[in-house]
Amino acid sequence: MFGDVSELETHDDAESAVERLRALYDRAAADVRGALAALKQGADPGRVEARYPFVGVRVGREQLDLDARHAYGVALDAGVYGTTVTRPDLFDAYLREQIGLVTRRHGAPVVTGVGPRRMPLPFVVENSMIDLDPERAARLQDHFAFPDLRRIDDRIANGDVGAGPLRPLALFEAERVDYSLARLRHYTGAPPERFQSFVLLTNYQRYVDRFLDWGAEVLGTDGWETLVEPGDVVTTPDGRESGARPAQLPQMPAYHLTRANGDGITMVNIGVGPSNAKTITDHLAVLRPHCWLMVG
Repeated sequence: MFGDVSELETHDDAESAVERLRALYDRAAADVRGALAALKQGADPGRVEARYPFVGVRVGREQLDLDARHAYGVALDAGVYGTTVTRPDLFDAYLREQIGLVTRRHGAPVVTGVGPRRMPLPFVVENSMIDLDPERAARLQDHFAFPDLRRIDDRIANGDVGAGPLRPLALFEAERVDYSLARLRHYTGAPPERFQSFVLLTNYQRYVDRFLDWGAEVLGTDGWETLVEPGDVVTTPDGRESGARPAQLPQMPAYHLTRANGDGITMVNIGVGPSNAKTITDHLAVLRPHCWLMVG
């Protein structure tokens, strides 16, 4: 029913499903890290088969929810749905909400398992490959998966779901999400964990300056916890600052006024040009923010 998915388990609630997704992801990531460490020590790790976790559901006709008010968390047609998942630690709250909606609205259990897609090495240990000697670096592709740009696309989000028996359960599969998480760090100078649910985009530095001034004023009040700048420079309510400011700002620097539940504000200076706007929103989309707004 779910194709090349192994180690299937059934769950009637979102909590146990997400916990299993986290365990499967952590196991696969540990396998990748362990194999790379072995290679650095001169051992032969063989072909590393670490794969992304999978979540799926079968919705019968009798289980369809015909309430037209639902904008998400519901299957519109009977069928078998599934997707691969990455970073369930980062998407924990989102996964619990969405899986919970599916199980409640359809009265159908979800399944979790090991998906068919191997986990690319750079999406697990990007900063750990630079100390490999040339000989071992040349052997990496003999052992590990690498990003497949033929598969990292927006076909599902664009409505091209294909004709296969397995329908998409999410707009973005795991490899596409991992690609965007890495690009967000590259373009904005911040790890994806810093991004908040409400995003402001601007191409005027004066708006960034005002945002930083206002953030410093409200820090420590109304749930505002930290102010984060490029280079992961973190300012706390007592005025203490940690992290090192970069010698040069990234292409689209991001600034984050954070709250514990992620419902803070991120501002990104996208600079000049529609290509930057398209690039950053393509990558922000995988975080499923509540909204983004252009300030100009």
